[in-house]
Amino acid sequence: DVQLQASGGGLVQPGGYLRLSCVVSGFTFDHYSIGWFRQALGKEREEDSCRSADGSTYVGDSVKGRFAISSDIAKNTVYLWMNSLKPEDTAFYYCATTRPYGSRCPLFDVQPWGQGTLVTVSS
Repeated sequence: DVQLQASGGGLVQPGGYLRLSCVVSGFTFDHYSIGWFRQALGKEREEDSCRSADGSTYVGDSVKGRFAISSDIAKNTVYLWMNSLKPEDTAFYYCATTRPYGSRCPLFDVQPWGQGTLVTVSS
């Protein structure tokens, strides 16, 4: 079974940065995709970034130029680099796996969801 553990969240001031980590087990990087998703209070969960099985990456329009996804396969870890953080980035962030869909990680195919990590952007 695939297991995911996200970490690295915390309180950061606007304009600050964080690096989230997702350690995954029972997962084959070249067979499945892995992505980062956010869910803000009262809002639906949405895809922020994805690393596809072929190594291609996707970054959503709302975070393009500020967020980046990378992976260290030897460490079974995927990172979300978050720069120039804004208060509207405040949310629980989750990593999760999907089957490959181009460079995307569609919500409808997520299985399973990992434990989220809370990012709070506030002064």
